[in-house]
Amino acid sequence: MSVKQLSPHPPPKPPGASPATRGLFVTGTDTGAGKSVVSAALLAAMSAAGEPARAHKPVLTGLDEPAEPSDWPPDHELLASACGMRPEDVAPRRYGPAVSPHLAAELAGERIDPDGLLAAAHEQAAAGHTLVVEGVGGLLVPLAESYAVRDLAVALGLPVVIAARPGLGTINHTLLTLGAARDAGLQVRAVVLTPWPARASTMERSNRETIARLGDIEVHGLADIAAPDREELARAGAALPWRSWL
Repeated sequence: MSVKQLSPHPPPKPPGASPATRGLFVTGTDTGAGKSVVSAALLAAMSAAGEPARAHKPVLTGLDEPAEPSDWPPDHELLASACGMRPEDVAPRRYGPAVSPHLAAELAGERIDPDGLLAAAHEQAAAGHTLVVEGVGGLLVPLAESYAVRDLAVALGLPVVIAARPGLGTINHTLLTLGAARDAGLQVRAVVLTPWPARASTMERSNRETIARLGDIEVHGLADIAAPDREELARAGAALPWRSWL
């Protein structure tokens, strides 16, 4: 059976989606695929270029777990430092266990309300800032019962950037994520492979070309960022064509 190229033309956006806010929704092929680094690099680059930007992480879990690598801060602190915000404003819902959001809320005796998630995201963009929303895990991770990360992305109406690993397995994971996004009517701007090595292997170069060809999508590499330094993040993010994505 031959592999067909994924269609770049998504179906119309489902009714009820809100008007698009200026910004980007950064999702990933999985947990740990590089969403936070891509988001922070975009925010730092925007801020350095004079673009008023704000970060939003609708739900953050895993605060009880040590950071990997250990010298990097938790996601909300990293995003906050990239654009000059307070960490608690970046992620209004924070949980300790490293589990999916709906379970983390259940363990805390809470319930995540989809309308509240949407309102919190809109509040960050209310002052006319460019909004970078970092998702949780992948697009199909449940935030609440019958409400996934993808549903929030659709409701926000933001174009999507997919963070993915450059190594083995990334073709399948990335094309599945791209298909899930397009099936919901989301406009995917690009895939960002991270960390992209200075000397990419034959496999990594092939992965990049194959994703671009089969997915009919821009594929960029984000250079390895040694430390969570705002200037270093901005330099890496400046190499991405984020202005054309907005």
